[in-house]
Amino acid sequence: MGIDVAIDLGTSRTRIFLQNKGIVVDQPSVITINLENDSVVAVGQQAYVMLGRTSSKMEAIYPLSGGVISDLELAEEMISLLLHSVVSSKIGMPRAIASVPGEITEVEKRAVVNSISGAGIRRVCLIEDPVAAAIGAGIDIESPHGSFVVDIGGGTTDMAVISLGGISVSRTIKHAGNAMDDEIIKYVRNKYNMLIGKRTAEEAKIKIGCVLPGVIKGTHRIKGRNLVTGMPCWVDLEADEMAEPLAEPAQVIVEQVQDILEETPPELTGDIYSDGIVLTGGGSQLAGLDLLIQRATNLKVRIADDPSTCVVRGCGEAIKYIDRLGKNDSGVNPITDQY
Repeated sequence: MGIDVAIDLGTSRTRIFLQNKGIVVDQPSVITINLENDSVVAVGQQAYVMLGRTSSKMEAIYPLSGGVISDLELAEEMISLLLHSVVSSKIGMPRAIASVPGEITEVEKRAVVNSISGAGIRRVCLIEDPVAAAIGAGIDIESPHGSFVVDIGGGTTDMAVISLGGISVSRTIKHAGNAMDDEIIKYVRNKYNMLIGKRTAEEAKIKIGCVLPGVIKGTHRIKGRNLVTGMPCWVDLEADEMAEPLAEPAQVIVEQVQDILEETPPELTGDIYSDGIVLTGGGSQLAGLDLLIQRATNLKVRIADDPSTCVVRGCGEAIKYIDRLGKNDSGVNPITDQY
């Protein structure tokens, strides 16, 4: 008997939800390959710890960039290995629902479908990230009521006003978790003449990342290479310092939120005024970001429960909509495409 699967194929992390079991995989979207024979050395967390530490014979790679697949073959291999680590090869996986950013091309959608189909899944349905995030956050997407969701992931920030199971206004931007890591790397290089890697920048962001001075306190030690002497060195970063490199990507998100509100139909704007804005995704936990959006919009802003897993949980809930496809069902259906 087959089992339905929901997949959040994120730039930074891949999460898999199995029907009746919940989230069974939550791993970094990284794969390490042996360059001499193109064999897979490790995937997920095991590959993540190798980032920046591999020999010349191996390479640890993110097969996704900016919310879309940049290396189809490696993405397919990664998904297949992660899926079969939790699902026996004797159990069929006839159907899957996967989330995709709101504004990607048909070619990019097809790449996602092909990477999942390569794992042995015969039918793939797609749902847009903000809709899945809304379902995972407990929002009733089928009601004729406007809800504003901002999903801040690793590669993209997807925001949308949702009503009756569909999107009224949406926006997808590349200012998200990875862009914030890049800004931290640039800041440390310019201020301390020190080169750090993406893993170090991400750890600093998680530990003391903030977009407003004074919202959190603390220090975090980062280690890297001095660009003047070439020697190993370290620096203790203060939490307040982090507001400087993270201010620009955070401000871009705020400005896009304001643009969405300006484009939203009046009736839905009234609903949003009553309910506020819901933040999901790992980036929503950045200290002070909710307050920054609240000050700019004069709206209530809340962070969803367990925001990092909202999208995959929403995909899992959306499995029930697959059965409605092709039927004379008068209800709304958030699934955008099926292959």
